[in-house]
Amino acid sequence: MPAPTSANPLIVQGDHTLLVEVASPRYAELRDRLVGFAELVKSPEHIHTYRITPLSIWNACAAGVPAEHIVEALHEFAKYPVPEHVVTQVRDFASRYGRLRLQRDGDGLLLAAADPALAEEVSRQPPVAPFLGERCSLLAFRVSPADRGRLKQALVRIGYPAEDLAGYTEGDALPLTLRETTRQGAPFALRHYQQEAARAFHAGGSARGGSGVIVLPCGAGKTIVGLGCMGAVQASTLILTTGATASRQWRDELLDKTSLHEDQIGEYSSVAKDIRPVTIATYNILTWRPAKRAEFAHLGLFDQRNWGLIIYDEVHLLPAPVFQVTATLQARRRLGLTATLVREDGREDDVFALIGPKKADVPWKVLEGQGWIAKATCTEVRLPLPAALQMPYAVSDARQKFRVASENPAKTAVVERILQRHPDEPTLIIGMYVDQVNEIASRLGVPSLTGTTAQRQRDRLFAEFKAGRIPVLAVSKVANFAVDLPDAAVAIQISGTFGSRQEEAQRLGRILRPKAGRNQAHFYTLVSRDTVEQEFALRRQLFLCEQGYSYAIRDGEEFTG
Repeated sequence: MPAPTSANPLIVQGDHTLLVEVASPRYAELRDRLVGFAELVKSPEHIHTYRITPLSIWNACAAGVPAEHIVEALHEFAKYPVPEHVVTQVRDFASRYGRLRLQRDGDGLLLAAADPALAEEVSRQPPVAPFLGERCSLLAFRVSPADRGRLKQALVRIGYPAEDLAGYTEGDALPLTLRETTRQGAPFALRHYQQEAARAFHAGGSARGGSGVIVLPCGAGKTIVGLGCMGAVQASTLILTTGATASRQWRDELLDKTSLHEDQIGEYSSVAKDIRPVTIATYNILTWRPAKRAEFAHLGLFDQRNWGLIIYDEVHLLPAPVFQVTATLQARRRLGLTATLVREDGREDDVFALIGPKKADVPWKVLEGQGWIAKATCTEVRLPLPAALQMPYAVSDARQKFRVASENPAKTAVVERILQRHPDEPTLIIGMYVDQVNEIASRLGVPSLTGTTAQRQRDRLFAEFKAGRIPVLAVSKVANFAVDLPDAAVAIQISGTFGSRQEEAQRLGRILRPKAGRNQAHFYTLVSRDTVEQEFALRRQLFLCEQGYSYAIRDGEEFTG
């Protein structure tokens, strides 16, 4: 192992936290290694803190990163000797992945352990025991196929994730090919990293493939990876999306880049229940119910066809009812697509157990360096609360404090000045509060798009923005996810959702699609200085700092003086 040296940027601590010196010449190299097996905890200016967890190691193992590569990275970048017990723990976490295996046994399943002691230990665990049937040997238990998902959840929670090798139903056949020339007449082929991601998911059709999550930045073509996986599986597919706009974009991509015809693609929504070989539905329709205690009326869609593949777009947003039904769908191939595995509800372990482990994760800065996504500068602009709002802010409760700070009227002048700095660049103004979005849009004379905007009007505004006829568009949270606005080059965030890291990533992602010329994007976030909004802004930036982005801090006077 390389000897520690004071020039290295990494300090490995005994509590499994990793301290990284940002100023080190080796910082970027280390950051790209850490993203594969550690989680970023906090990222102030000079020292970033990561943490090694069982789930971060298991995801690394599932992505093909051996434990020894992780240990080598710790030693290679360490400033001081790496605590031996940390090395031991990394190897222990890694060794637990795959010591239990789910295997097919006729019409049923077996849970097989690597040794009798582990089998005995697992069988005595209260979360696991209800899902184990007859013990048919020292090493194996019979398992009902209906309990496949719930058993995997229970095993993750006791620290022994099962490698699922029980295979999948083939589903109804759906021959399709990817075009070499799109219907729009442009040449088309999967980029190398998209090919690798689809290949890692499918694994040649073996039992080791067929379930997992692909993590790619917004603008890097996660939908195209989905098309690649569909081409590999060649089976009837259910695609779940975040909303009607995203559903239409999936439909457009399928028709433009595959051999599928319109009559092979169905929409399952509030206005249509058209189930076809490829059916696109939204999470909202699946989780709709007429009353709070009523049954979810549309979850039966999962059984309406013999699906060979289910695609969960923006899997980090998967709602609890869809988790529940997914636990019973473990015989179907399942693909999750996301820009970040961060879930604000902390259910990353359920994504791991029920959708599958991370199969591919390409660092954002790597794709930026290769020109596949735009370079981005991130700027936080801090401005004071007006005197008239300081007392209302002081006497408000925590939630109202955040709203008062977020809706700071002084932000409008800053937005105007930023627009003047980027006069010829398509710009999105993004906010959390509808009233704020509409008011700024009215003041600036630009169109606004919110949750109350009719779908036909949304489609029109998005189309005109993409065509360049609308240079500036003010949008609420409805534009956070799965909206294809390839020419957007500037985003001005006037308010965010508390400390949501996933939202920050998605909003930056709106402007990362590659651009002609300098391939440069600008992301501004406006916050009220010395308020809870400033504190939440630091939390929101955490994931993007892990990806290598840094925020320049500017005073609002630079934009209004």
